[in-house]
Amino acid sequence: MDRLPGAVPADGVDAGVAAHYGDLFREQRALASGHGFVDLSHRGVVTVSGPERLSWLHLLLTQHVSELPAGRATEALILSPHGHIEHALYLVDDGATVWIHVEPGTTGELVAYLQKMKFFAQVEIADATADYAVVFAAGTSGPEVPEAAAVRQLPYGRDLLVARAALADAVVGLGPEAGLWAYEALRVEGHRPRLGFETDHRTIPHELGWLETAVHLQKGCYRGQETVARVHNLGRPPRRLVFLHLDGSEESLPAHGDPVRLAADGPEGRPVGFVTTAVRHHELGPIALALVKRNTAPDATLLAGRVAASQELIVEA
Repeated sequence: MDRLPGAVPADGVDAGVAAHYGDLFREQRALASGHGFVDLSHRGVVTVSGPERLSWLHLLLTQHVSELPAGRATEALILSPHGHIEHALYLVDDGATVWIHVEPGTTGELVAYLQKMKFFAQVEIADATADYAVVFAAGTSGPEVPEAAAVRQLPYGRDLLVARAALADAVVGLGPEAGLWAYEALRVEGHRPRLGFETDHRTIPHELGWLETAVHLQKGCYRGQETVARVHNLGRPPRRLVFLHLDGSEESLPAHGDPVRLAADGPEGRPVGFVTTAVRHHELGPIALALVKRNTAPDATLLAGRVAASQELIVEA
């Protein structure tokens, strides 16, 4: 739907959907008020069906899903043997099939891993990206979408998994279209991490606050569980996600990966972290998420790139 009138295409990993439709703040305000939709059809879709789908996934994921009720949305991670985040899965079971959506470009690797771990389990795994797309509908209520094969009901909206052939019909009645930039601004405001943005090759769940939403601390038997338990019980993670209020007098935003330094050390000081996502918010102005060293003082003024920033804690210091 990046071809709708007024659509300005996104680029990079988000290519294929609209970044905005010409009025970023109007689009944000509509979503924040519970109206409108966002085309997320660039995301990957994976299905897992079969009588053992939930018990089998339970052994692989950080989340407790063996008794997941039909229709209840959850999220989960797949970790490396050392506890580093490899995949973030957003899923719902419809009673016969688990529907999962994931970051663009990660589907092939995820499906290959799941197939490798199938063994004799009675499950069927499929990359459904070519046939199904994700649409986000703002608001906790709204019109029923008959075209949706599955719905993830969230506190702030609904993820609709829709046949691509019915995508145009599915969004009728959902309100005004909004681009990915508006969606990302509200994601940053909500402190919700995104794989590949707030993560790097050594990120563990504790650093991002994912313990609260994607990890069940009373279950084991998944790859990387030992690291999760050890860091939770014996220590604190080496880094933490913070929310930044950026200096609004600067014209440009810091880019993903720009170093974060202590303002007292100046722009050439030693980095204490990096910017993960920076956006312009319709009420808060320029804001960002950043991953910084745990020993960074919570009240320290920072430089995000070369932009002055104050911080709010997301993960306990």
